[in-house]
Amino acid sequence: MPLPKFLQSYFPSYDISKMDIKNSDDQREIITQILNYGNQKDISWLFKTYDTKTIKRVVSCPQRGYWQKRALNYWAKIFNINFSDIVY
Repeated sequence: MPLPKFLQSYFPSYDISKMDIKNSDDQREIITQILNYGNQKDISWLFKTYDTKTIKRVVSCPQRGYWQKRALNYWAKIFNINFSDIVY
């Protein structure tokens, strides 16, 4: 299932028609980008599309170089995840 067109701005170098919300690699990218940069509409879509367990899994295993520190701190607090300083 492809991404909605309103999310294109978060994936400028991707052809979102080829991204699949069920593909695990695409899931990680989609969740990370929307939690980093998304507005309320985008985040609402994210939580309707993915279950909390999936989103929490992505936040708890952040890809180095993909997360904004401030966004990662915020979502880690929301999901009650504690990181060592090494993550940053």
